[in-house]
Order: sequence, then C-alpha cells, then structure tokens
Amino acid sequence: MTDQLPPAPPAPDDETPSDPARRRLLGGIALAGATLAVGPAQATACAPAPGITAADGAAFDAALRERIDHIVVIYAENRSFNNLFADFPGLATPLSVVTPEQYRQRDRDGSVLAHLPPIWRGMVPHKQVVNHRTFEIDEGAIPSLPNAPFALATPDGLPLPHGVVTRDLLHAFYENQRQINGGRNDGFVAWGDSGALVMGHYGDSAANLRLWNLAREYTLCDRFFMGAFGGSFLNHQYLVAAQPPYYPHADRSPAKLHIVQLEGDDPAGTVRRLAADSPASALQGKPKYAGPSALTPDFWAVNTMGPAYSPAFTTDPNRPGYAKADDYNTLPPQGHATIGDRLSAKGIDWAWYAGAWQLALDGRGDEGLSTEFPVSPNFQVHHQPLNYFQAFAPGTAARSAHLRDGGYGETARTNKLLADIAAGTLPAVTFYKPQGDLNMHAGYSDVDAGDRHLAQVVDALKASPLWPRTLLVITVDENGGWWDHVAPPRGDRWGPGTRIPALVVSPHAKRGHVEHTVYDTGSIQRLINRRFGLKPLPGIVLRDRAMRAATGHAPGDLTETLQFS
Repeated sequence: MTDQLPPAPPAPDDETPSDPARRRLLGGIALAGATLAVGPAQATACAPAPGITAADGAAFDAALRERIDHIVVIYAENRSFNNLFADFPGLATPLSVVTPEQYRQRDRDGSVLAHLPPIWRGMVPHKQVVNHRTFEIDEGAIPSLPNAPFALATPDGLPLPHGVVTRDLLHAFYENQRQINGGRNDGFVAWGDSGALVMGHYGDSAANLRLWNLAREYTLCDRFFMGAFGGSFLNHQYLVAAQPPYYPHADRSPAKLHIVQLEGDDPAGTVRRLAADSPASALQGKPKYAGPSALTPDFWAVNTMGPAYSPAFTTDPNRPGYAKADDYNTLPPQGHATIGDRLSAKGIDWAWYAGAWQLALDGRGDEGLSTEFPVSPNFQVHHQPLNYFQAFAPGTAARSAHLRDGGYGETARTNKLLADIAAGTLPAVTFYKPQGDLNMHAGYSDVDAGDRHLAQVVDALKASPLWPRTLLVITVDENGGWWDHVAPPRGDRWGPGTRIPALVVSPHAKRGHVEHTVYDTGSIQRLINRRFGLKPLPGIVLRDRAMRAATGHAPGDLTETLQFS
C-alpha cells in the first residue's frame, strides 16, 4: 500500500508541482469545469438557528466527536440532481427559473439544435407491467421534442411512473467532459447515446418520491457534484481512494486495446478521436469513435475494467477466487491507499456491505433465487471498488473483516445490513452498496424500487439503538448521463463532474434545510477524516489544492449540514 499516485507521487501539502506535464498528470486544472458563482463555500440556504455549527470551530469538533459514533454512506446509482429534485423548494437555482440560454443544447458543430433528436432505441424499449398498466415506448412513440428539459411522460401525456425501467444512457469519462462543455452543460445531447432522453426529469417527485420527503425533513445538498467525470467504475474508485486505478505498462499488455485515441498529443486531453463514419449531427444519431476508452494514454483506468479478484468479469480455472490475469478487461491489483486503510491504521472499525456479495461469489449474482425472491439481484462487479486492491485479496484478514456480504432483498431475514442495523452492530463507518435491482440505475433498475429500499434503510436506522449517534449520507455515484444545469466547479484532471443529489439524514442534521455549500464525492472522505482525525489521501489534497486555485474554495466536508444543540 502506498500514498503515491503512480507512477509519480504528489507533492507534499506545502509544495506545488512545478513541471507542467507532471501537474497535468497529477491534477492540474480541469478544462471541463467552470467556476460556480455561489459565493463562499460555506454559504447556506438560511441563517443558522441557535446551536453549535461548523462555524464554531473547536467547540463543533468536540461535539462532532461526542455526538457522532456512526457514519453510514448509502451509494445508489446514476441520477443527476435535476432528474429527481429539479424544483425542490429552497434550491439556489431551481429548474423552473433556468432560461433558454442555460438549457438549450448544441449540435456537434456548436450550433443550437432546432429541436431534440428522437429518444434513440425508445424511452422504454422493453415491455413492462407496472401498476396493472403496460409500458413499451419505442423510438417512434414520442414526437420531436423542443430543445428544452422536459418531464418524463408516456405518449398520452401521463407522468412516467417511477416504477418503470427506462433505457440506459451513456455515462463515460471523456463524454461527460464534452457534455459539461466548460460549465455550459450544452453538450449532453450531442455527446450522449440516447438522444432527447438526457433532458428528461421526473416531474412528480414531490408526490411520489420517498427521498423527497426525507429531504423535506432533513438536509438536501444542492451543490454536490460527482467526484470524477464519467461513470460508475471511476466514481466508486474516487469514493474510496480519490483517484483512478493505474495499469503500469498497459501498452505492453492485453489491455492495450483499451487505450483511448485522442485528438492531440496531450495524454490528459479530453477529446476522443471520432470514427470516419461518425454522424456529423446529433439529429442523425449518436457519435462513433475510433476505439475504446477505458485507459488514458498514460495508463489511468477511467472507464470500466474488472478487478483481479472474484467476483470478477472472468474466472481463472487454476486459481479459485481470482480473475484471469491475462484478460484485457482485468486490472492488476492496486496498491495505493484507500479510506479503509486510513481507518484501519487508526483502529477504527469499518465495513463495505455489498448487496448480493456472497451470491455473486457463489456464481448466483444474476439469477432469481426462489419464488420468494424471483428477481435477479443483478450484481455489478465494477461497483465493488475495494475488491480491486491487493490489501483485500482473497485469504487476507482485511478482506474477511471489511468486505461484508450485505445479503439480498428487503427483509432483515435476508438483508444482512438491515439485520446488523436492528442488532446495533454496525461498525463506526459503514458503506452500503445496494444490489443492482435496488440501486436506481436506468436500464436495469427503476427509481421506485431503489427509493423504497433507501427509505427502508432509513426507517431501520431510526428504529435502532444506533440512531441517536448516527449520521447518514445518501447519494449516488454519478449522473448516469442525465443532464443538469448547474456548472460543476473547476477542479483537477479527474473532476468534479455533474451535479448529483445528496442528503444528510441524522438527529443532528439541520431540519428542513437546503445546503448550498459546494461538495463533491470526496466530501464524504473529508467528513470521515474530520470526525476520526485521519490524514487525507493524496487525491483529496490534490483536489482541494486545485479547487482553491480555480475557485478560491476547497469543497466542504458536510459538517455544514449539522447542528448540535
């Protein structure tokens, strides 16, 4: 395990890298972001009520240590802030006040699209029955839409139920940066693969979303951005390590097929080379590229690759518990430090609960288990970031102690996280990754199932002996390709990316509050660091430095959402 960002370590906290190429490699200032005009990072929705808040310094830190024993993080999937919370009361910039200049999408040549393209492959490409109604909405079912955001609806104009699984949308490292387009957020249609769908949001969340009710009761963060550009793989890595994985000598390995082809010679470039037959206009179809894009030219893994250990994309018949090391989709074991390593070094108990983990290890992560549980848990290998690290290899004590089976389903009899909550045995720091069909990911999960399960976990915590001293963060890994209008702040080479929803739920959270402080996924680490006195990981140091240079403020640590009486 090392604190270095391979192949070169970051500068110490009191130094600034002087070599331009090294600065680009280790962080630099991202060209894809834009400075947020929201004032100081500590700005709040309203004046704080009496009590001890983060502004009280040492008194607050003492209260934080005395009042919070358990930090729980629920990491769901693939929703932009607009997609679920577009016009929540108290937002700094609700969708309803956004002007055409702020939402109109541009074509690949930079011109404003006259209208949105069709929803390629259809909004609901596979037949489903939800609440006794049948849904199958193909590409031709919805006529041409204006160049504007829209509420998801059926062809007859009724709101699309949260229980319907829509088609998936492109969410990838390079494309996310082109969609953000320097903070203008006007490239989502042109550089996506789903046409108009990126501009859709749920218009009836106030009536039907349990998370909306939780946000009314506790704190909703309306300036929380995904830590890294792109997809689930990289954002899970950012959650635990604040940097991408690295593949040494990838150009001399089977993974060389994954090295992206970029325009220009800068390995930190952001523009993929298009194929010769790529459509010139977004009205003609999705873009085509000259090759894959999982690895940067300098060998950072930024799009999905698999772990070296099971559950993985492949299985080595000669080494139980391992993936095929020579498969082009397999990353070598990673050796840099994670937040888990920091916690263990301090003697703090922690765990990553993965829904359907044991089922996946048994080869049953994608099948119905019984008449009681007929739905596939749809286990996702690349959603288990700590399984990529040598410190948690098969047979290690750390793996047994910290990578825990979350069980499956929605009862304490089968869901081990719910059972441990009821028993009051959660560790001090808990990460929970729901199984695939309960995580809200478009394409294979619906919003309602995930929303129901997240609310169930909250109810379990509130009924447990842990609740009086618990702080729960509910967020998603990334935007899933859905559009958002708020410009991400400028940061480093890896992010931040698009705005996503995040809630802080706790007896000590500000009640009925919308927090405007700027956060990213790394703010979860910053919170854990502050509560338990941990040394920040190098990626957090780099992000803080880059954002201070670009905007004057590092991201907050979520303590701005708390108030101790």
